[in-house]
Amino acid sequence: MSEGLPGTFAALRKSQPIALRALLRNRLQTILTVSGMAVGVATVLTMIALGTGAQKAIQDQVRAAGMNVISITTGNFKMAQQWTSDGETEDPSTDPGNRPMSLDKDSDPQNLAGMGASDKLSLDDATAVAQLAGVQYCSAGIEDNARIQSGDNGWFTHLHGESATLPQIRRAWSFPHGRFFTQSEVDQSRDVAVIGSIVSQQLFGNENPVGRQITAKGRSYKVVGEIASDSWMVPAAQGDDQFDAVYIPVTSAQSAMRRSSLNRLTVSTVSTGEVSRVSQSIVTLLRQRHALTATQADDFVVASEAHKSLAKGGMRTDIARAVVGNVSTLDKVTLDQLGKTLDRASRTMTALLASVAMVSLIVGGIGIMNIMVLSVTERTREIGIRRAVGARSEEVMLQFLMEAVLLSLGGGFLGILCGFLAATSIGSFVQWSTSISPGAVALSFGISAAIGVVFGYYPAREASRVTPMTSLRHE
Repeated sequence: MSEGLPGTFAALRKSQPIALRALLRNRLQTILTVSGMAVGVATVLTMIALGTGAQKAIQDQVRAAGMNVISITTGNFKMAQQWTSDGETEDPSTDPGNRPMSLDKDSDPQNLAGMGASDKLSLDDATAVAQLAGVQYCSAGIEDNARIQSGDNGWFTHLHGESATLPQIRRAWSFPHGRFFTQSEVDQSRDVAVIGSIVSQQLFGNENPVGRQITAKGRSYKVVGEIASDSWMVPAAQGDDQFDAVYIPVTSAQSAMRRSSLNRLTVSTVSTGEVSRVSQSIVTLLRQRHALTATQADDFVVASEAHKSLAKGGMRTDIARAVVGNVSTLDKVTLDQLGKTLDRASRTMTALLASVAMVSLIVGGIGIMNIMVLSVTERTREIGIRRAVGARSEEVMLQFLMEAVLLSLGGGFLGILCGFLAATSIGSFVQWSTSISPGAVALSFGISAAIGVVFGYYPAREASRVTPMTSLRHE
């Protein structure tokens, strides 16, 4: 075995120049075969780019709407009237085992109420939540209403202290001017601010606010960026608490507001289908960290965007329950099912496009086999002479196999270039999102090499069986 491998490698080195010269002698056949493979590889790469781009666009739109966002607010002010006729809450508390707590509707209302105000939510809680499985980003938040002043202009709005990860959570944000503050600025409690487009319009009109000074809570902040909406699903409006707001580092806000605790945590999940599971994990973790017993209610509230949207409607809980059927699983219905459906749809579309492209590759492979079989027939005399002067059947087989591989690899290189151009052109022409990853390029190139081996094996084997006597009878 150890002697066979060096001999095989030596035969491969010898067969490369021979195969290359043979391909150059038949330029037209070579060009047509390489072109066929290039079309197949380019089709595969383009289809994967279109499918991946569409999948990413769908995910970005869903995330831009905040459907993978969970909000944890400190305190729990649920009143006794919020328990339903089934003895459940709108957002059931759970014991450390993650089982819903069964509550008796005939119990003392005071025992059914929430824990009220709390100051236990901390930066350490934010760090612990960020490490949970399924959590993508976590931003620690502290907030208050404040009058923002710049020169003679003033505006009453929301002042948020946040972590540097907030833009990764709020995917609908764009930055027409400047940037968001960095983790270094958070760690150093720098007096910098990012203002929403509504605030910017009120204070500075249409001017670039970056570099200007604003005052809030008796402290001066340098504006380093402006945020605006980048999604039609999240329009900017006065009082929306996103674009009509001012953001400063959470550490600076704690200093300005003289508070060490947090108001809220804002969490984004990796997948929209993970919202319910991650919410339960957050409840369990915070109950453990806050040392709550099984008989104590939560001192925080975990809510998804679905529950928040329902709450904005102002409906009483019993009426809302009648409308939606089951409020306690509303986020599961709207987020889990919708998220998983979108994921499946995008994966199905990608698989469909890839399947169509594979047909083109198979056609290209059949073209290689056809050319190689014809080449073996035309070059029977040449093969016989090589065998007569001492070439072994393995060397002949490697020569023709190398020709097939060179044809497929040449088509692969050309196809990758054409695929890049095609995907970019289609994306620009029809405004379709495309995404070409290194993995897709490697996959396309690997498939082209594999096709050369698979479809070139049979002609190469037939060539290796040609004997000198066969070549004489052929003539």
